[in-house]
Parts: sequence; structure tokens; C-alpha cells
Amino acid sequence: MTRPYPLDKVRNFGIIAHIDAGKTTTSERVLFYTGMSHKIGEVHDGDTVTDWMAQERERGITITSAAISTTWVKTYEDDTDQAKRLTFNIIDTPGHIDFTAEVKRSMRVLDGAIVVFDGVAGVEPQSETNWRYADEGNVPRLCFINKLDRVGASFEHSYKSILDRLTKNAVRMQVPIGEEENHTGVIDLLTRKAVYFEGEMGKNVRYDDAIPENLKADVEKYRAELIEKIVENDDALMNAYLEGNEPSLDDLKATLRKAVIANAVVPVFAGSALKNKGVQLVLDAVVDYLPSPLDVPAVVGINPKTGENVERHASDEEPFTALVFKLQTDPFVGALTFFRVYSGTVEAGSYIYNSTTGEKERLSRIMRLQADKREEIKEVFAGEIAAAVGLKGAKTSHTLCDENQPIILEEIHFPEPVVSVRVEPKTKQDQEKMSLALKKLSDEDPTFRVAGDEETGETIISGMGELHLDIIIDRMKREFNVGADTGKPQVAYRETIQKEADANHKYVKQTGGKGQYGHVVLKIKPLQPVVEGEKVKKNVVREDHFEFINNIKGGVIPQEYIPAVEKGVREAMERGIVAGYKMVDISVELNDGSYHEVDSSEIAFKIAGLNAFKEAAQSAKPVLLEPVMKVEVVVPEKFMGDITGSLTSKRGTIDSMEERGMAKAVHALVPLSEMFGYTTQLRSMTEGRGQMTMEFDHYAVVPQNVAEEIKTHRA
Repeated sequence: MTRPYPLDKVRNFGIIAHIDAGKTTTSERVLFYTGMSHKIGEVHDGDTVTDWMAQERERGITITSAAISTTWVKTYEDDTDQAKRLTFNIIDTPGHIDFTAEVKRSMRVLDGAIVVFDGVAGVEPQSETNWRYADEGNVPRLCFINKLDRVGASFEHSYKSILDRLTKNAVRMQVPIGEEENHTGVIDLLTRKAVYFEGEMGKNVRYDDAIPENLKADVEKYRAELIEKIVENDDALMNAYLEGNEPSLDDLKATLRKAVIANAVVPVFAGSALKNKGVQLVLDAVVDYLPSPLDVPAVVGINPKTGENVERHASDEEPFTALVFKLQTDPFVGALTFFRVYSGTVEAGSYIYNSTTGEKERLSRIMRLQADKREEIKEVFAGEIAAAVGLKGAKTSHTLCDENQPIILEEIHFPEPVVSVRVEPKTKQDQEKMSLALKKLSDEDPTFRVAGDEETGETIISGMGELHLDIIIDRMKREFNVGADTGKPQVAYRETIQKEADANHKYVKQTGGKGQYGHVVLKIKPLQPVVEGEKVKKNVVREDHFEFINNIKGGVIPQEYIPAVEKGVREAMERGIVAGYKMVDISVELNDGSYHEVDSSEIAFKIAGLNAFKEAAQSAKPVLLEPVMKVEVVVPEKFMGDITGSLTSKRGTIDSMEERGMAKAVHALVPLSEMFGYTTQLRSMTEGRGQMTMEFDHYAVVPQNVAEEIKTHRA
């Protein structure tokens, strides 16, 4: 089969934002204007296309990222000319911090992003987290300052918050014509044209050369700033501009495109998605400035056979390479495996190789996605995003490729869960169904973990927040018909050490006949951060929060027993030293030991490793760690004193305060253990007018008096 459209006519991008910035409303407008849906769904009516889960429609929030394919022709071009038509693969991601994994995985497989901001609030906490994920993935982006029709909206305030808190590379592409109830359109600074949105749902875009008199001075001033920002990226244009020659519109756009793709400039647009203003111009900008798969660097992976780096370019001619970025249980077709194709093509019915597991699987069917609707297709090409039906072994982060040209792409790293609850089935029938449901849900969501408590036999589920776990329990009930009771939320504490320590442990057991003998000498120390580009030596096993270094020389411990020592160390770390919580950020060196020709065994060395680690950890200044959250509380000014007092009483430190329209926003760092139930408290303190968002920031050492309480509680 031949590719239905050229690669340079493809844009893979995501729509990301803080919760309530109007991201899903923007996505619905995108679908309407591109002809994908014939009516606009509204979040407040519960009939949106991208928020298709029952829980999303009830709560008015996005939980799972939705992938949609559609097409677009720029507003000022002939939409009957097929050569002008571009294919958009769009992912609408959640804004709530509890579903941050959806943003993280989407950033990995997209080539660009539209970041939506609330025109009243500007940059909010989750905007910063999403921006950081986009930075990590080096994803070019456009900004859309939305909700300029709201009371208290200010384009300039929001724009300044982007410059202050996210990037100095942002630049205005437009200025709004009026704000709040007077918001009627925007002015395009490059063309000096006023743009109005008329007809049904603002579908007709009208360009007007007449700029409102009160905005003429601002337009000239900001236009000069924009052109300076663009020509900085091209020496020839810069010299011509300094000599008084303004570059042509085509030259300015071409230079701006290169600068956006290089992350040197971030264009900022204005509008109101709810009032149907400005969205089409953002789509034009996606075409003009965001990269096609051909504009982004080749993806780099490792050849599992040789260990060498290999590149894959966005081309149908190169070997097939794809990354699985999401799993989803579909009520109609079963398990869906979402993947992004970086190179090559693959047909339905063919066999693909999972280089992460080393297994082959048949790709029975391929779907193109329209949120909750599916269109079956025969083949997928380089640069596309699709979903496979019937892959059993593929999980998030796995690489799918050509067996003769294997490659493993870098995994997507997800944040660790911070909240746990105990969950038990209501009936014996629910017992069997619950384990299956939890397995499927944890396969779908890498930030959701399931574990058993060996002492009590209970099941413990962990996630990114109370809402995250509420949704999981709700999904178990609706999708898998499992009734379950839950305990109170518990904080996911961790333990670590603060200094080096050594241990020399000999495990000897004589029981008549064959005995047990294992002897190890360990050194443990706090794990140092990985230096970028540093190669991992052959004798080192390194993970996110653990490192095991095998320094055994001359066979003083036979090679076959060394994995058993590592296993013993890991088991001891799982059990913890201070209060029974998992230990993290520790480097363990196995330096010496001895063995017995007859009595040594794997079990003996595992026990020796476990006991040696426990001895060393006891004298390495072990401490308890707790998750500390970045909290933002927005309240009317008269409640400020009460709020700062309440946060300080919760062991919080106030970071900063700022104006937020007619209200005040307080930023603080507060331990998670103090924040359960705070939303209810906040409502009663502020006559129901306060709002709070929080997200995980870092782990910190628990103060001694609090640690003693936690230990007593765990005992």
C-alpha cells in the first residue's frame, strides 16, 4: 500500500493544561472546526467527544488521554484543494495532577504541543509540571491564553506569568480585541489584521485591515518586539533588519518555524474557546510552526544484540520501529495497545517483534482512533499514531520492531505513587474478579500499583492521589462489576540512609548432614545522582533508586551466587529498617566474602546479603522520608490570614503569594500526610469560595518527633 498523504503534511501534537484551563473545550472546538464532529460537545453538558468515560462526563474533568485523527486546511486557503490539507493526530491530555502519567507518556510520543492557559489565572502549578515534561522531551510548543471572556481576564497578566515562570522565549503573536465581556476578536501582529469569528459557532473567520484606534500603538510596539525576536534567529535577516529592511512575511514565518522547532521561540496566541474565538488561528499556527515527523531528530535506541546505539529516521523505507505508550481496555474490542510509529510500516495480520520482551506476536487488527470511536485500517506508516488489537505481551514503554533489525527505545519513566489504600472485595465472587480487574488497571496505568500485605493478607493499591484511587475503585465497579470496600488513604513513606556503613556477615547453619554457608562483605552509601552521558559499567546494576556494584575478584564468591546476594539486599530494602517502608536511593557494593565447597547455596548467600544489608543500614543513619506537596490555594483576600495560618500549622512553608484576578493565590510546600481532607476544611474556612490544587514535589526527611509517631502507629 502507498502512503495516503506525504509525511510533511502530518502534525502529531497534544493539548496540555492545568485543570480547568479549558483544554477539553478547546479540543471540542478543534474537532468541530476540522469537521470531525458535527456538533460541539460542552464539558458542562457532559457530551464531549474526548472526555468519553462516564467518570469524565460526571466530574467534568479529563482522566484518560484521548487520541484523535483529523484534517485541516488553513483558514485563508482554499479548503477544496486537497494538496493544502494536513493530517492532525491530536492527543487531549488530563489536567489533573493525579493523572500526570497521561501527560508524561503523551509528551514522549508527540512532536509538538499546544499549552492552554486560563486568561484569569495565567500559569498554574500543573502548567509548570506539564511544561517541565515538555522540556524533558524537548517538545516544541505554542501557547493559547484562553478564557479571555471571563471576568478578571488579562492577556498581559497571563503572558507575563509565562515569561516569569516558564520561559523567556515566549513572544506575542496576537493581541486581543477587548477583554472580559468586550472580547470580540484578535489582531494578528505579523499581518496587522484584525480577525473576527462569525456565523455558527464562530466558524467563519473574517480578516479586516481596519485595526481599532485604541490598539494601534500597542500593535506597532508589540509587532516590533515580535520581529526582533524572530530575526535574532537568522544572521542574514538580522543584518537586513538592522539596515532598515523589514523581511518579507514568508521569510519571517520560515525563520519563526525553525526557531519554534528548535525551542528558541514559543509563540503566544489569544482567545476564548467557549465563545468560539481564536481556536482556528491556533490550528493555522500548528501548520505553520509545529514540526512534522520529518522536522524532529531521528529517534535513538540500542541494538539489543550488540549494545550499540542505532538511529531510526521518519521514513517508510527504514525498518519498522514503534513505541507503546498506552494500554486501554475497550468495552467493544478488548485490550487496545496505543503505539507511535517512528519508522517503517506495518500491516494488520503481520507478526511484530517486541524487542523489550524478545517475543513475537501477531498484530491482528489496527485501529485509527476518534476518541471513543474506532476506524479499522489495513496499514500504519511512519509518523502515525494508532492502536493495535490483540497484543497480549506488550506493555507501556515496550518497543515493537522488525525482528531482523532489532532496536530498544528508551523507556518512559513515571513518577512513584504517593498515596495508598487498603482494598477488600465485598463478596467471595468479587474476590476472583478483583485481582483480574486490578491487573488490567495496573497494566493500563504505570502510576497505579497493586501489592499484597504479607502479614495481613490484604491488598494495597497505590496511586498519585485520593482522586486517582477513587476513580480506580469507581472503574472497578462500573467496568469490571467488582464491589470493594476501602480503608483510609495512607501516605507512601520511604526510607533511606544518610551516611556510609560497612557490614561483614557470615551466615552459617549446621543441621546434621549438609549445612548452609554464605559470607559477604558489603559497603552501603547514599546513591549519587547519575551524571548525564555516563556509561554504566558492566559490574553495576543501576535503577532509578538503587545501585548494586559487584567488586568480587578472583572468584572469592562464585559468580552463580552473586545474583542471590543482590536478591537478599533488595528484599531487605523492601522491608525497611526504620518503620517497615521501602528503602530508596542506596548504593550497595559487594566487596568480599567467602564460600564453602559443600555447604554454600543460593539461599545461604541470599540470607547473608539480607542480614549484611540490615546490619549496615542500622549504622548508616537511617531516616524516614515523606512526600511533600506543592500546594496552591486561591481565596478572596479577606481569608488570607486564616489560610496562611492553617498551612503553617500543617508543617507547611509559605513559598510565595500573588494577585489572581480579584483573589489571592498562596503557594506553599506541605507534607502530604497533613493534607488529607483539607479541601473540606478550606471550604468551611472560606464560605465555599476557596480552591486548592496540589501536586507531588519531592521527598523530605520526616522530623524526629513525627517519625516516632509513625513508628508507633506501624508497630
